[in-house]
Amino acid sequence: MPGLSRLLPFLLTLAAALAGGALCHALRVPLAWMIGAMLGTAMLAWRRPVAVHPAGRPGALILLGLAFGQTFSGPVLAALLEALPSIVAAGLLSIAAGLAAVPIFTRLAGTDARSGYFSAVPGGVIVMVVLAQRAGASVPTVTLAQTLRVVIVVLLVPAALTAFAPHGDGADFLAPRLAVAPAGLAAMLALGTLAAFALRRTGIANPWMIGPCALSLLAAALGVLPSAIPSALVDAAQVAMGMALGQRLTREFLLRSRRLLLASALSALFLVGLCLVLALLLAWASGLPPAAVLLGLAPGGMPEMGVTAKALEVAVPLVLAFHLTRTLMCNFLLGPLWGVLSRLGWR
Repeated sequence: MPGLSRLLPFLLTLAAALAGGALCHALRVPLAWMIGAMLGTAMLAWRRPVAVHPAGRPGALILLGLAFGQTFSGPVLAALLEALPSIVAAGLLSIAAGLAAVPIFTRLAGTDARSGYFSAVPGGVIVMVVLAQRAGASVPTVTLAQTLRVVIVVLLVPAALTAFAPHGDGADFLAPRLAVAPAGLAAMLALGTLAAFALRRTGIANPWMIGPCALSLLAAALGVLPSAIPSALVDAAQVAMGMALGQRLTREFLLRSRRLLLASALSALFLVGLCLVLALLLAWASGLPPAAVLLGLAPGGMPEMGVTAKALEVAVPLVLAFHLTRTLMCNFLLGPLWGVLSRLGWR
């Protein structure tokens, strides 16, 4: 049957992702559904082509945006305003840590300084690829390095945080829990989708999450949230995010250059370690919850670290504020900064 043959790759990929997520959930792996789905999809992708519906990741981001936004309230926003200097400092520290990783990546990978710069600095994968393309850097190199960095952070940071860091603290950044109301939930999903499409027209990075998050945040701050987002939908969003990451980890992608793969992995590990030290120093200096600062400075993507914060009940609004600030800084600063460094002959 022609219809079934076209659907088969999608069904096999979904089955592999769900099996991986269920196994990790049974083993109590932190961030089980995302990590399990990523590993299940990657294992399938290693042997045969996989297929993920193009609406999967945007749909997941809409759900996550709504879930994240509802964690903001009036008192939480006030606490974030007080923490703003530390949030801005964290963004600058993250970029500085990325610059420190550039020589490591460039030397190990044997790339030019331009490609090394956009490969090592921890912006979002899509953001850094776009910036690299504009600057004339090697897009395949940047894509591999940035993707592998996110994968390594997703595998390491939740497990390390669960094992060692105190979490569940930061009462100033926790909003009251709401009940799930079917009619209110349906309205939120519809309005969140409209907000995502409206913001997409502006060309902003990651409109699928930022639009619904802004809508949900506004409703939470005004005290008019109609419903909570059920945990089952958040788990489903984790599966979709894991599939989106896992589908990139094909044999061809990972073995394109063993030297580049090694450089990406080692520079990412260096970056994780350096950001961990900086996070501990910033938490000590600012008095902010250590676990939230660790997640905020972790060189992963905003959706992945936001999901980790929500799963571990670690001050989700504060973690999102860290990552949103860094994303904005990367969007507006990294291109001009490279221009300055290249004119100074930085290698």
